[in-house]
Amino acid sequence: MFEGFDEVHVDVADGVTLRCRHHRGAGPAVLLLHGHPRTHTTWWQVAPRLADRGMSVVCPDLRGYGQSVGPPPDADHENYCDRAMAGDLVSLMRTLGHDTWAVVGHDRGQGVAFRMAMDAPAHVARLVILDGIPIVEALERADARFAELWWHWFFFSSPHAERVITDDPLAWYAPDPVAMGRENHADLVRAIQDPTTVRAMLEDYRAGLHVDRRHAEEDRDTGRRVDCRTLVAWSIHDDMELLYGDPAAIWRDWCRLPVVSARIDSGHHMAEENPAQLAEVLTSFLLAD
Repeated sequence: MFEGFDEVHVDVADGVTLRCRHHRGAGPAVLLLHGHPRTHTTWWQVAPRLADRGMSVVCPDLRGYGQSVGPPPDADHENYCDRAMAGDLVSLMRTLGHDTWAVVGHDRGQGVAFRMAMDAPAHVARLVILDGIPIVEALERADARFAELWWHWFFFSSPHAERVITDDPLAWYAPDPVAMGRENHADLVRAIQDPTTVRAMLEDYRAGLHVDRRHAEEDRDTGRRVDCRTLVAWSIHDDMELLYGDPAAIWRDWCRLPVVSARIDSGHHMAEENPAQLAEVLTSFLLAD
C-alpha cells in the first residue's frame, strides 16, 4: 500500500500525535479523512491515483483512531468533537508545509472536514463531503425510519457500547479482508482490538450528538457558511437518497457558492468499493479551474 508515500507520526497538540501517510506532488494539496471505524488505509486505492495526477496527498488517522493518539475522554466530550479534530489537522498540514489545501471527508470524517472549512477558511481551498449532511440537519430529520437505519448513532453514544464492542470487536465490525484489501483489513483489525481506540471512536459519536450539534446550531444562528467551492457525493447503494433525497440540496443552505454533486456507484465504503470512480470524481473537482 501507498507506494511512494512517507509514513510519519506528528505531534499536533498536547497529548495528540497523528499517524499519517503523505506524498509530495507539484500540484495542489488534498487532505483525505476517513470515517468510522476505518483508518487512513481505507484510501489505499484512491490516494495513489490522486498522487499520480500530481497532487500532494495527506492521509491521517483521526485523533484516537487507528494508530493516532488522542487525549483521555472528558465528561463533556469536547476532546473528540469535530472542532478539536479539525484543529489537529490544520496543525498537521502546516507542519507538513501546506498553507492551503482541499479537504475530503467520508462518514465521520466529513463532519471534521465541514468544521475545518467553517473554522479555518483561510486554509481550506475546496471541500468535499462524502456520505453525510450536517449533524444538526440529520438530527432534526430523525424519525422512525432514521432510528431503524441509523440506530448505531444512539447505541455508540450509550454507556454500554464499550463493553459490548470490546467483548468481540471482530464480530461486531465484521471486516471483510477480500472487500477491504489485505493490508487495509489488517490495519483496521489492529485498531479495533485496542479498547482505548474503541473508546475514542465512540467519543466521536458522543461529541456529535451534543458538542458538534451545538457548534452547527451556532453557525446557523449567526449566518456562518462555507466560503469555498464544495462537492457533495454519496453512495447510491447506501441509504443517503432514501433518507434525504438529494443530499446536495441540504448542503446548499450551508454554502455560499454553488454546490457540485456526484453519485458514486458503491455501498457506503466507496473508497474501497469503487475507488476508480471516486478518484475520477475527486480529480475532476479538485483540479478544475
